[in-house]
Amino acid sequence: MVKHIAAVGKGGTGKTTFSALTARYLMEKQKGAILAVDADPNANLNEALGLEITTTISELIEQTKDPKALPVGMSKETFIEYKLQDSLVETQMLDLLVMGGPQGPGCYCYPNDLLRKYMERLESGYDYLIIDSEAGMEHISRRTIQDIDYLFIISDASVRGIRTAKRVNDLVKGLKSKIGAVNLVVTKATPKLMEELSPVIEETGIPFIGWVPFDAMVTEYDAEGQPLSELPADSPVVKATYEILKKAGI
Repeated sequence: MVKHIAAVGKGGTGKTTFSALTARYLMEKQKGAILAVDADPNANLNEALGLEITTTISELIEQTKDPKALPVGMSKETFIEYKLQDSLVETQMLDLLVMGGPQGPGCYCYPNDLLRKYMERLESGYDYLIIDSEAGMEHISRRTIQDIDYLFIISDASVRGIRTAKRVNDLVKGLKSKIGAVNLVVTKATPKLMEELSPVIEETGIPFIGWVPFDAMVTEYDAEGQPLSELPADSPVVKATYEILKKAGI
């Protein structure tokens, strides 16, 4: 049965880096077929993985607003389902699906609902599903993300970030979602910061699984457009992320 892994938290905490390195870890360990889902409207998981995307779910929905784009006799829903397969980026061990950002004002409910339904259809063909969530909690509150086996709440090394992580955890509990292991990960940290933040982390009540140090190489790779999945094996971020995943039992 497919295992669901999700990274959630506020923007800029390193969710995408964590998701990309989780995918790399699973591929290196030959854990099976992987589907990565970029559910963040500000999509960049493809860049972190070194993959090119041709279209997103949001773009497909936008196309249906033009009546000429629909084949004669085909409904909007059927057209989107047909085209969704084209939006899937496929590689030997990992496939990628990108939600994309809203194409204008209005509710983002329909793209969320479509993403959830399409993931339910696709996931049976995979061993692992990795979800890089948006900055915030919408995918949890709308139940786009549900039945998660491993939920990693990502926070940067700040009091504000850790308190946001607590709110995410409280929301998960309130929804009574089917969540397996919930763990807190603190990123961009130093030993001194972690010592100072220890009381705040304890107050959250979230099991703390580990921290990821600040690594200037991640910033360099981002600036140069290099995939984070190609960071050297001795990178502090790679080593720390792998240790966290092993500790989680993945």
